[in-house]
Formats: sequence, C-alpha cells, structure tokens
Amino acid sequence: QVQLVESGGGLVQPGGSLRLSCAAPTIIFSISDMGWYRQAPGKQRELVATITRAGTTTYTNSVKGRFTISRDNAKNTVYLQMNSLKPEDTAVYYCNAARTDLAGTYWGQGTQGTVSS
Repeated sequence: QVQLVESGGGLVQPGGSLRLSCAAPTIIFSISDMGWYRQAPGKQRELVATITRAGTTTYTNSVKGRFTISRDNAKNTVYLQMNSLKPEDTAVYYCNAARTDLAGTYWGQGTQGTVSS
C-alpha cells in the first residue's frame, strides 16, 4: 500500500507561517503530479495547490500570494509554505499524488493546521 507521510501542521497565530511536508515513495513521486488539498470542519475538501513533475504550479485564488508549493525530487518530498495565515485557513491538509499515467491517485493521512489567536 502506497503511503504518503505528511508533517508540519500545528497551531499558529493569524499572520504566522507553517510549512507542510509530504514524503512519497520514489516510484510514485517520480511519475506523479503532486498537490495539497484541505478540508475545514463542515466543508468539502478543496484543492489548494498543485505542482507538476516539471514544476508548473497552480493555486486556488484564496491562497495566491500567500502559499507556495514546491517539490524536491531528490528527496521525493513536496512542500507547502503557508505565510500570512488567516483563521479561515484552518483545516486538515492532505497531500495527494496523481500518477501521470492515470493509473491512480494516493492520499496522505492529513495534518491539522489551526490558525487562532
């Protein structure tokens, strides 16, 4: 079973920063576009950011200019740097790997990010 291992969540005050990490098996990471999703209480899971194997990135409008997704292909790890955090960013954040051969997608277990004073 493929495991994506997330880390880096926590509690931060408004205006603060968090950096999430997600490590994937080499065989999956090398053939996948990677993404971060989040799910707030009572809401549907939403796409936050994606990064292709070539490094092309996309962001949902609400995080543009504040969040940065990146990937380190040598470490098989994708990151989400979250700055200028707002209470509405509070959610469980999930890492996703989408195989570019369309043979499947994989999810991490989720990491809680809470923005509160």
